[in-house]
Amino acid sequence: MFIKTKTFLKVTVLIILLLLTSIPVMSQTNPPTRPERSGQTQEVQSPETRKAFIPENRAFSVTRHQVVIDGKAVPYTATAGEITVLKPDETPGALMFFVAYTRDDVKDKSSRPIMFCFNGGPGSSTIWLHLGGIGPKRVAMDDNGYPLKTPAVAADNEFSLLDVTDLVFVDAVSTGYSRPLPGQDRSQFHGVEEDGNAFADFIRQFLTRFDRWSSPKFLLGESYGTTRAAVLSGILQSRTHGIYLNGIILLSSVLDFTTLSFAPGNNLSYVIFLPHYTATAWYHKKLPAVHQNRELEAVLTEAREFAANEYLPALFKGNLLPPEQFETIAKKISELTGLSVEYVKNSNLRIRHDRFAKELLRERRLTVGRLDSRFTGKDSDAAGESYEYDPSSAVIMGSFSSSLNNYLGTMLNYKKEISYAVYGNVQPWNFNFQPAQQRLPGLTRSQTRSSRDGFLNVAETLRQAMAENTALKIFCCNGYYDGATPFFGTEYTFSQLMLDGSFKERVRMGYYEAGHMMYIHRPSLKKLKHDLAAFIAWASR
Repeated sequence: MFIKTKTFLKVTVLIILLLLTSIPVMSQTNPPTRPERSGQTQEVQSPETRKAFIPENRAFSVTRHQVVIDGKAVPYTATAGEITVLKPDETPGALMFFVAYTRDDVKDKSSRPIMFCFNGGPGSSTIWLHLGGIGPKRVAMDDNGYPLKTPAVAADNEFSLLDVTDLVFVDAVSTGYSRPLPGQDRSQFHGVEEDGNAFADFIRQFLTRFDRWSSPKFLLGESYGTTRAAVLSGILQSRTHGIYLNGIILLSSVLDFTTLSFAPGNNLSYVIFLPHYTATAWYHKKLPAVHQNRELEAVLTEAREFAANEYLPALFKGNLLPPEQFETIAKKISELTGLSVEYVKNSNLRIRHDRFAKELLRERRLTVGRLDSRFTGKDSDAAGESYEYDPSSAVIMGSFSSSLNNYLGTMLNYKKEISYAVYGNVQPWNFNFQPAQQRLPGLTRSQTRSSRDGFLNVAETLRQAMAENTALKIFCCNGYYDGATPFFGTEYTFSQLMLDGSFKERVRMGYYEAGHMMYIHRPSLKKLKHDLAAFIAWASR
């Protein structure tokens, strides 16, 4: 009896060992994480190799809420989580963090618009659009954009776009909670094309995971995010993805970086910034009475006409400009900027933005904001040439950061051990960009012009996307007090695309008496919501 029992135990242990050793073999035969493409073999990797670079999929945090928009209750689901994006060679590269909001009382989501939203920098997380303007929650601020208290709280946003479109807020790699996978070089995501590829793969995967391929698709980018949106218009429409968009919203846009550079020899930027100087001087009551007592838009019309018809030709002539004409132009610039004639003349008619921000209110020892020139700051050195900090950025930074961290952890039940990087380290940023469809026939990439030959300009990519996709519509949001991406620069950029007929009709412009983040100004946010809701309805038809 003892011998039989002992033999039975040995057999039992042997069977258990065989079962345990078979587990890795069974897991190896499971379907791959990516489907194979027909006609193409896929390398079979061992469980150990796969585990080395594919992190465990962290469960999404799903919560349900309600917000009142335009007097009506809107129930919605919030989904916070990360998606592993693939590199161009289809191997995992990074985790991209997102928060998605989907309206619950929609029977057929196949026709429900979906909008992917992101801020810029490069290096900024999407905290600003998320909790500043169009999400269902918003940092509590007064009408002018000053936080009501610090630390700030997130309150219901009656001007959210969630009533007309589902929203997905995405953080670029190295910002927010988005990070490269362990062992991955972060620099491979820090560039115009590199960043665009990561976002394109995120969008592709999101549409698949949440069954939204049939939805009307929109992008909303702010600042450098508008650059990213233009790049994405080309990448998404490529043969690799085949994703055609219904609409792109460019909020405080920069597609041609020549418009922002005060490099020697580039006269364009001085012309581009002048109407913004006019708006700022008007707001701070620094213009002569003949202009100060008029409506802002009327004064800006005159500033635009002077900039294009008199100022630019004068700068083109350089030191060949006759003395009497030099005096005339200097006086007119003074009248439209609030700066003294002497200061304008000493600057050779060329006023850099940092100098303007310091000079306009110097006698009051104040500087004006870069992102929003309605805000003022005070430097320790009132005689300096440039401002020490941007008061329009400083006033909201701490409030947004504390509010978002509290909101994610307590209301969306999503917490991580790492810091939420409001601004991430993405330097050096690779500004080299040359889309494949724009290279000259018969030449390799290294033989064609790229952004390294001059300033980055992605406007042509957007134009070509509009040519190929006749359903694509554009809406540009412009803040008069935005000194980071001036509204006249957007107007100039689109004037150079030579759009006419049906092309021109597919581009709309909106203007707001606020700055770069026009949504922190409550009256502008109200107008923005109206404009964007109308645009989404138009572009979704």
